[in-house]
Amino acid sequence: MNLKKILLATTAATLVSGAAMAADDGLVVLDWSGYEDEGFFQKYIAQHGDAPTYSFFGEEEEAFQKLRAGFRADVSHPCSQSVSKWLEAGLLEPLDTSRIDLWDDVNAEMKEAFKFDGAYYLLPMDWGTTALTYRTDMVDMAKMDSLAVFLDPAYAGRIALPDNVDDIYALGYLANGVTDWTKATDADFEAASTWLRQAHQNVRAYWADGAELAQLMGSGEVVVSWAWSETPATMAGEGLPVEANRSTKEGSSSWFCGYVNLANGPNPEDKMYDFFNAWMDPGSAEYIVSEWGYGHGNQTAMAAIGPEGLAEAGLGPVEVPVLAQVPMNQALREKMIAEFEKIKAGF
Repeated sequence: MNLKKILLATTAATLVSGAAMAADDGLVVLDWSGYEDEGFFQKYIAQHGDAPTYSFFGEEEEAFQKLRAGFRADVSHPCSQSVSKWLEAGLLEPLDTSRIDLWDDVNAEMKEAFKFDGAYYLLPMDWGTTALTYRTDMVDMAKMDSLAVFLDPAYAGRIALPDNVDDIYALGYLANGVTDWTKATDADFEAASTWLRQAHQNVRAYWADGAELAQLMGSGEVVVSWAWSETPATMAGEGLPVEANRSTKEGSSSWFCGYVNLANGPNPEDKMYDFFNAWMDPGSAEYIVSEWGYGHGNQTAMAAIGPEGLAEAGLGPVEVPVLAQVPMNQALREKMIAEFEKIKAGF
């Protein structure tokens, strides 16, 4: 993704601030800012002459509450740990997999994780990593091998953390030696929360999307962040000295997200499946890897890119702990949501 795209994405997110960007009103997509990038669904545009209409959210709980309050969309884009909650709340309808042309090419492990009573509820579409990310020209590189840098007073006011409960607690757990949050105890949760409160003292900003973080790091206002793999990929592509270290001594995190069929959508489902099929196209997989530094749910297309291509995009294997953001106990996640709001508020 070039700098022009980053700036356009930031401008769009600022202007709409959750409101819809009108285009083809025959398909309404509730999505993360940035995913309106037409490189992801060129076949849909070729077929229908325009992009879908988009409405944006900055965090999945925001999207959940928006849908619970009555907002109507056809498609949305939760990550793995939210799908069960959305399903239990009656927000989802099953996918008709016979209408997804490359269903057999979809990552098997990811899609089977969300098969309930014989029906599938998530089309896995994107995956990536969250890791320590920094301006190589503005930090002490000797300190970039540990997540302890987030507590370092030398970087007070020059750190950014994600405004995302799952990413933030992945950081807090890893910093305290927890690499599987499905086994986290109450004591682990308390230790992670205490650590995040300490880190909060150094935070300049909580970023909502990659474009916002790109501006903060591009200006030098922020020099250290816990960031998605998008950030080093896009910024290094512009010649900016930004790198990520997925191999800190404590480790890094991984996540995957996908598209869901929302219950009571305002439109017939034909365009929704056209959208899904455009996203599943191998060209979309190549685009998201090369331009965004993310992986794709089409495992056949990912295999074609090969290990060297994935390693170059920062998606190869590492030899340190990786906390996978898989579905967790929802009671614990609700505690995380409530506690994170307190931490951001300074309590």
